Amino acid sequence: MTTALEPLGLTHVQFVLLACTWWLNSHGEQPNQLRLSQQAGVDVKMTSPVLRTLEEKGFIERTTDPSDTRAKRIQVTERGASLAPQAIDVVEQVDRAFFGSELEVHTLHFLRQLAGKTPR
Repeated sequence: MTTALEPLGLTHVQFVLLACTWWLNSHGEQPNQLRLSQQAGVDVKMTSPVLRTLEEKGFIERTTDPSDTRAKRIQVTERGASLAPQAIDVVEQVDRAFFGSELEVHTLHFLRQLAGKTPR
């Protein structure tokens, strides 16, 4: 994953936080750092420095939350909104290449079990 994301200028954790921010923003939410870390499954203490890096790269903006001046609201920039779907495609390609047919076989077997087509 590291090698695949490197040409995009992202580490894996940067990708996760950028993609989650982009997804939340596209669904009408402007999360604070705590909400984003929970959504992403990233330790809250790691979130702030990674977001600082994403901000320095111009992928996100952090603004003070008007209802809680201690909190920062996170919004992807135009550049970040353009990069996020590209990065998601890259990650999905890596996942397909790595898990590929094995994942498909297990998924089909599981779905057949759910449909009652094969014994458990």
